[in-house]
Amino acid sequence: MAVSVSVVMLLGVTVVFLLRKAGLRPMHAIVCALLGFYLSGTSLAPSIQEAGTSFAGIVNGIHF
Repeated sequence: MAVSVSVVMLLGVTVVFLLRKAGLRPMHAIVCALLGFYLSGTSLAPSIQEAGTSFAGIVNGIHF
């Protein structure tokens, strides 16, 4: 559960940054959010979650 909350926070901060600095329009952000909600109800959801967990594990293993 901690990984998903961290990912949500990171993505939220990224969207806010893109809205303010990179010219992302609010409508684009809304469409992306809706796509995410609809994807969560499909058969792809477990695969996407596993990919995210795998990526988090890789990032966690990097030592600077």
